[in-house]
Amino acid sequence: MPAPGNKKGRSRTVLVIPLFYLLHIHRHIYLGCGDNVDVSSWVFRWLGADEVIREPEIVLYDLACTKNICFSPAVWRIRLILNYKLIPYRTVFLEFPDIEPTLKGLSLVLGESASGTKNKYTVPAIRHVPTNTYMMDSVPIAQFLESIYPDPVVLSTSELGREIEAKARAVIGTAFRTLVMPREMNILSPPAQEYFRRTREASLGHRLEDLLEQDKQEQAWDAVGDGMRAVSKLLRTHKADGPFVIGAWPSGTDFFVAGALHSVSVVDEGVFQRIIKDPAFGEIYGACLPYMEKND
Repeated sequence: MPAPGNKKGRSRTVLVIPLFYLLHIHRHIYLGCGDNVDVSSWVFRWLGADEVIREPEIVLYDLACTKNICFSPAVWRIRLILNYKLIPYRTVFLEFPDIEPTLKGLSLVLGESASGTKNKYTVPAIRHVPTNTYMMDSVPIAQFLESIYPDPVVLSTSELGREIEAKARAVIGTAFRTLVMPREMNILSPPAQEYFRRTREASLGHRLEDLLEQDKQEQAWDAVGDGMRAVSKLLRTHKADGPFVIGAWPSGTDFFVAGALHSVSVVDEGVFQRIIKDPAFGEIYGACLPYMEKND
């Protein structure tokens, strides 16, 4: 299983190779070898490079924060896929107020929800540079990336995975509004803070700071306890077969869970540490950690 990055202290050879050179090599050396040859990896090893900087094939639109790293769980799900597949990409960070006008300018078409209401402009969004294709929302983006970059495969969400994701969203997601959302203010720029406060407080009907009262925090932890234990048990169903949800190889569910956990760690380390006291969450997070090195 590939693990991006280099060990600390190791000297590195870095090559910058335009994509058309790789295609040229592919044509003249690997012609006729089939579609499953990972030519770029072969060429990089042949050239003796530890790290190769390729021209980005994906532009990833992400949510900005003052730490200048990714903190959106939805974007992390896509970033994990990009990192796992070693797809070269660059990031465009957008402040909350800039998401809608920027994505509108890309001519992205909004669909409708199951209830018939118009969807909102949101991240993640991507541009696939080779085809100049723009798209939005993590599910269609993940499907698109899997179709264009099938190797290495990210296993599709299993029945077990769907159960995990449904329980996590229904039970844990609600409580995280109290535990995580008000703390997001601490990593936002002033313009983003104003937008975030205005929109979230309009929905809540009270100040964000009210959620940080000690009794409300502990009530939220109590409310989330049974749900977290249920998800934890499901996460370890195939523990004997490997570190991931369905065994030795990661699936979309692993990236869903790990992305959510990593987002919490960026927002507030204390909340994150309290969650991963449950070893099932810590194990999934640790297994996905190699694919979180590129976070900006």
